[in-house]
Amino acid sequence: MANRQSYWYFGGLASAGAACCTHPLDLIKVQLQTSQEKKVSIVRLTGHIVKNQGITALYNGISASLLRQLTYSTTRFGIYEAGKQSFGSDLGFLGKVALAGSAGAAGGFVGTPADLVNVRMQNDVKLPMEQRRNYKHAIDGLWRIYSQEGFTKLFSGGSTATSRAVFMTIGQLSFYDQVKALLLNSGYFKDNMFLHFTASSIAGGIATCMTQPLDVIKTRAMNAKPGEYNGVLDIVRHTAKLGPLGFFKGYVPAFVRLGPHTVLTFIFLEQLRINFGFFPEAK
Repeated sequence: MANRQSYWYFGGLASAGAACCTHPLDLIKVQLQTSQEKKVSIVRLTGHIVKNQGITALYNGISASLLRQLTYSTTRFGIYEAGKQSFGSDLGFLGKVALAGSAGAAGGFVGTPADLVNVRMQNDVKLPMEQRRNYKHAIDGLWRIYSQEGFTKLFSGGSTATSRAVFMTIGQLSFYDQVKALLLNSGYFKDNMFLHFTASSIAGGIATCMTQPLDVIKTRAMNAKPGEYNGVLDIVRHTAKLGPLGFFKGYVPAFVRLGPHTVLTFIFLEQLRINFGFFPEAK
């Protein structure tokens, strides 16, 4: 007899695999969020990028995206899974929410430098040639930020990124587990890929709604030029000039990206559990 478990690094691997599929959507989302125009067509923006930069421009920053998932997601999934295995069945839904929030805070902080490089590399194609940073890859971006702007700049937008990661992890991990359990207990679902797809789709929708305002603020903070804003409150005021919906800029591509990303992450995660997560049951 064997049980399935999720090793601490499974979440990072699953998230990195999902990022390879959804990166173009994330790039479009970032460019919409950093735009000060009230209405920007997703189709027009995508067409502009492909026409002027080529189809490969949709994968600008992929190395930073992968590095982010391998730091941010590995940390939050690892802490969450370790906590679940430690507390076992004694951990109820509120306990999972608290655990997910703590895991998200740790992951958000650890992943901030890679997230900063990711945002900048994705936004480069929108800038004039003379203003582009032209990072060769994620490690080059980290080194140039450290050497040119200082160590503390690597954690620019870190407070917002950490806050966002708290809500993101709660929305994804704890709600995925809860929805999955409810669907299984309904008697209409079996523990198969259709269940994983349904539960992760719902979790992705919840996570998007919870994190979008913080995501807009985080993206603007990370992409800001030196002296452009005077702290987070100044970014909030600047964004508020667009009206309440300004905090939900890029919501559609965010949902279109985060939904599939969440679904793919949990499908990959469940497949890793099924195929590589067996361990002998204690006698």
